[in-house]
Amino acid sequence: MNTVVTDVLVIGTGPAGAATALCLARAGVKVLAVSKYHATSPDPRAHITNQRTMEFLRDFGLEEAAKKIAMPWEDMGEHVFGRSLVGEEWGRIPAWASSAIAQGEHMAASPSRYCDLPQLYLEPLLVNDAGLRGADIRFKTEYLSHTQDAEGVTATLLDRVSGSEYQVRAKYLVGADGGRSKVAADIGLEFDGAMGLGETGNINIEIQADLSQFCAHRRSDMYWMLQTGENLMGLPQGPGIAVLRMVRPMDRWVCVVGYALAKGLPSLKHEDLLPFVHRTIGSDQVPVKILSVSTWTTNRQYALTNTQGRVFCIGDAVHRHTPFGGLGSNTCIQDAYNLSWKLAMVIQGQAGASLLNTYQDERAPIAKQITEHAFNGGASMGPLLMALGVPPGSGPEAMEQAVARLKEPSAEGAERRAKLRQAMDGTLNGFGRAHGIELNQRYRSSAIVSDGTPDPGFARDPVQYHQASSRPGAHLPHAWVTRGQRKISTFDLCGQGRFTLLTGLSGMAWKATAEQAAAALGIELVVHVIGFGQEVVDSHGDYLRISEVEESGALLVRPDLMVAWRAANADSTQLAQLPSVLRQILGR
Repeated sequence: MNTVVTDVLVIGTGPAGAATALCLARAGVKVLAVSKYHATSPDPRAHITNQRTMEFLRDFGLEEAAKKIAMPWEDMGEHVFGRSLVGEEWGRIPAWASSAIAQGEHMAASPSRYCDLPQLYLEPLLVNDAGLRGADIRFKTEYLSHTQDAEGVTATLLDRVSGSEYQVRAKYLVGADGGRSKVAADIGLEFDGAMGLGETGNINIEIQADLSQFCAHRRSDMYWMLQTGENLMGLPQGPGIAVLRMVRPMDRWVCVVGYALAKGLPSLKHEDLLPFVHRTIGSDQVPVKILSVSTWTTNRQYALTNTQGRVFCIGDAVHRHTPFGGLGSNTCIQDAYNLSWKLAMVIQGQAGASLLNTYQDERAPIAKQITEHAFNGGASMGPLLMALGVPPGSGPEAMEQAVARLKEPSAEGAERRAKLRQAMDGTLNGFGRAHGIELNQRYRSSAIVSDGTPDPGFARDPVQYHQASSRPGAHLPHAWVTRGQRKISTFDLCGQGRFTLLTGLSGMAWKATAEQAAAALGIELVVHVIGFGQEVVDSHGDYLRISEVEESGALLVRPDLMVAWRAANADSTQLAQLPSVLRQILGR
């Protein structure tokens, strides 16, 4: 049997696998990424791309390319609620931080913005760049099994074109093979939670239809329809929710409708699904072409561990949850961003193998957090149905009566309207009022070194609101500085697969200390002195504020833009700590 030798074998080329291949290839690591499918995803699937992921793309020089193929933040707009797209509108919510106050908070938190970038466009962007940087990408290649020993992993793959099997010998294996991960099963990962929860399943019906006459004046990425009538099993239903999600403005959409799990999967023939698409639109006069059909269920499952020996699982392989909150592909890519620089430094002899243990310490808690949040966000749909006051199993007449009661100029009508408004507002927890979930991650591991100061906690709800912090374990705070009189972010000074040390004008002593430490360890450590007369200037005075240290203090930033350590000032004691801090982080 033929054997291919590589440094890292990645199973899967979705957002997690493609991002891993890209990170490793850029670092000069030999990486082979395989997928059993014939190409990247043809389906829209995940689509919300939050600030963290856009920062990742910014670091890799892909942010502008991503923005050109995405629906921009300003067009993601407000979520609309009604009985059908054509019918009367009942209300809107400012989803994805589109309210004036939330916009300001998002713009202060990051140089990058939300956008709507469906997976069928994101994956090729990542895969193509990974290939251009040297990654070996192979489709129609199926992972069958693996064994591991003290020196590496030997995996058996199937070439689905020729039908022949071959082996890959790698130092490490990364399982990015999705929610039914064979890699996770093979290494015996233990999971908490369950799949296929609730009484209903969902069908995604991707369609081509020009809906601009109904949407151009109220642009949004999602339109929510509360309806009654027969469900996909031919049974009375009421009320229920159908969704129209924009894929491309304004002629490509996904219509999401439900079915009863207890009755089994209904017919997925296009002609049988078309009436439900028409009902969601509210008209059968709009030409509709069904492009594809897929199904999904409500999941709430996360891995208690994500690593076994030389095998690491990332993305949906270790966190499986509903799409509410748009956290899926974003968390997958952040897993890759966290793991990849560590693998690169270990493989290149710059770090000890113990550094890889910090992937589990840092990312397993995040898997639990986002899985629980996504499930709770989905639960916010229930009050919407209850607010209408339409009993289960009711038909269109009951809906007509409920709508009429909503319009009554009476105390009862006012109470119903208030309940519906409160229910609509409640869905915000799943759609963009979770800035803290996205940005407030705090890592605790041996790759984070405490500065000895007490943790002040969060001043506001850490789920809803982002709170910037330069504390070790937090993401580097964003501030605008200038270089050559051009505004750049503090993020633009960091990343690029290397460690960075930021200090003020009084912290010149850090430069020599950092250079000596980097030379002794054989790593790249870039120092930026920010201040008057320097290449980088704190023109707005924002860097000194967000750094939370004295002008002579320093922030040590990891390749994944997380603060690894900070020093209050440049006294001899603080300066002397830098070499040992780096050794601890790198497991040296």
